[in-house]
Amino acid sequence: MKGIRLEAYQNLANYRKPTSFQLKESYPLPPYSTVIGMIHAACGFTEYVPMQISIQGKYHSKVNDLWTRYEFAGNSFEEGRHQLRMEDINGKTYGVTRGVSTVELLVDVELVIHIVPEDENYIPVILQALQSPAEYLSLGRREDLLQVTKVKVVEIQKERTKKDMVGIPYDIYVPMDSIIEDKRLYQSIGTYYSLNKTYELFEIAKGKTIRQWKKIKAFHIPATNNNRLFARHIVQFDEDDLIVFLA
Repeated sequence: MKGIRLEAYQNLANYRKPTSFQLKESYPLPPYSTVIGMIHAACGFTEYVPMQISIQGKYHSKVNDLWTRYEFAGNSFEEGRHQLRMEDINGKTYGVTRGVSTVELLVDVELVIHIVPEDENYIPVILQALQSPAEYLSLGRREDLLQVTKVKVVEIQKERTKKDMVGIPYDIYVPMDSIIEDKRLYQSIGTYYSLNKTYELFEIAKGKTIRQWKKIKAFHIPATNNNRLFARHIVQFDEDDLIVFLA
């Protein structure tokens, strides 16, 4: 199959865990939904284009920084309690509390992302958007600029490996569905995450909708594990021998 390999760099980035608030923690690699959202924004897609993604990369260190936090509690504005006042189209006022919180930032992030749209006709569209974006690309927060170092179309194929282990130059997400052998091998060397990929909108009341996310269960496997990964069965590689785990 054909796909796109995107190699990129970020000076600072935060891929926020949805359950972190006071300390805005970061995933070690961007989740699938974040990457898919960046691609759709770059291409100007207004509807979801089905695609599979493989994500790997590494970062040098972590730092903490301050950020301005806004809380929207849905309460009416009260002088002395709220710092900001908002008004909806019906003239009802709401109070907003402004404070300071902490954000976890990854430093000197290197990413290798494989993108395989379900319809190969989208490959030249995505390639053009990543090579010559209409505006700057960001991944994570809006201010987390994405510097594209290389983007190319690659051939991805399945191969049967005769070795017990294969090399991984980067940390990588390994979806549980792609693991044929004993999953306990991965539990001992990696961290389990349930990562967002795509969502559907459900109406819970008139005019109010919520997102219901499709999750990808995956292990984050660090390359520090002697740069080896258990792969006793069939795995995928691109034409430059980089391992690929699509989800």
